[in-house]
Amino acid sequence: MLVIIISVFILEFFLINAVKQYYYKSIEDILSNQIQFSAEFYSKYFSSYSLEDIIMDDVDVFWQQTTAQVQVIDMNRNILMDSIGVSDLNKINTQDVVEALKGEKGVWTGEVSYDDEPVMSVSYPLRMDNKVIGVIRFVSSLRETDKTINKISIILIWIGLIVVSISGLVSVFLSNTIVRPLREVTKVAEKMANSQLNIRSKKRYDDEIGKLSDTLNYMAEELVKKEQLKNDFISSISHELRTPLTSIKGWAITLKSEDIKNADMIKDGLEIIERESERLSSMVEELLDFSRFASGRITLSKEEMDLGYTIKQIGKQIMPRSKGRLIKFELDCEEEMPRIIADEDRIKQVLINLLDNSFKFTPDGGTIKLSAKSEGSFINFSVEDTGCGISEEDMPYVKEKFYKGKNSKSNSGLGLSICDEIVKLHGGTMSIESVQGVGTKVSVRLPLREESTR
Repeated sequence: MLVIIISVFILEFFLINAVKQYYYKSIEDILSNQIQFSAEFYSKYFSSYSLEDIIMDDVDVFWQQTTAQVQVIDMNRNILMDSIGVSDLNKINTQDVVEALKGEKGVWTGEVSYDDEPVMSVSYPLRMDNKVIGVIRFVSSLRETDKTINKISIILIWIGLIVVSISGLVSVFLSNTIVRPLREVTKVAEKMANSQLNIRSKKRYDDEIGKLSDTLNYMAEELVKKEQLKNDFISSISHELRTPLTSIKGWAITLKSEDIKNADMIKDGLEIIERESERLSSMVEELLDFSRFASGRITLSKEEMDLGYTIKQIGKQIMPRSKGRLIKFELDCEEEMPRIIADEDRIKQVLINLLDNSFKFTPDGGTIKLSAKSEGSFINFSVEDTGCGISEEDMPYVKEKFYKGKNSKSNSGLGLSICDEIVKLHGGTMSIESVQGVGTKVSVRLPLREESTR
């Protein structure tokens, strides 16, 4: 409203001044034409006579062309004749007379002592033999002109007020369509900030605020999902940690007993304690890795490595595990693979994690295949199994942090998420294809050189 009022005020100011200038200019032009005609008439027919003689004998020659007040002024600025009988003992020093005495037309607007309203005067030099001998002056009252200007100004002011009023009503309506939804969105955001994540913002209009409302609702839904995942993770990790701790504590109490003399039982107990401790260490390591990735503190020690050799070595490590469960393990790796720039320990972590997942979800007698091949400036490797697969419901979320599917046997739900982060840090991509009841294939694509990641 302030902008509208200022704009209308400035426009009104210029319009009123333009009207005033137009009317004043019109009067000036009329007086100028009339006075110029009278001066030329004098120069043409009466220039041989003095001003005093003309005033005495043919004074009407000066005002026969106008209805304005006519004055004849000598070179000393004294009034020799006034058509309405004004006698002023003071010399006339207005700007128009000064200009006329210099030989040029002069115009002046101001107030006179014999009238309450302002007047406009136009003065023109009278010449004899190209020499200025006096001044003829036409004076016109601006009373009627100012009345007309005032009427037009009042009309313009009323139009301005109407414009401001209409603009005000429109502004109030428009501001309500903006401010009210913004207030509602703000209140909803404040409630969400106070952990009331089930509340939703109502979308009123399909505009920017409507999009903001949709975004806020989407954010709340994602926060609810993340909160649920976090709660599921805490519940899951608590259960996962409790199981090995219970076993360790139980066997520690058992082995502490003085009644145990069976060497085989002691050996079994110690093996269980060792195995469960390794499980705990693995889970803690995953949590530490997740913490580093989440805070951005993870660093890679990249150097040139032979990925083909690394894959073959991991294949040899996995072979005994596959034989123990009668799982057919296949290794399909090119003989001569190009070397890549990567962190060897982290790439091993990805391979072992993917293979470990395959062994967990593949039943005895199934098949697991580790493949690797070069393709242009990239190296592709994949882990494919004939396990239980991933449901369509779980598929979009399997790489999310803390997510564990209904049939998941992973320790923390962080394995695939950490693998995905490691691959991204190497400038690569990781994709998952799975059909429930058929199997799963995880494919990783890494650039050969570090420059490819930039």
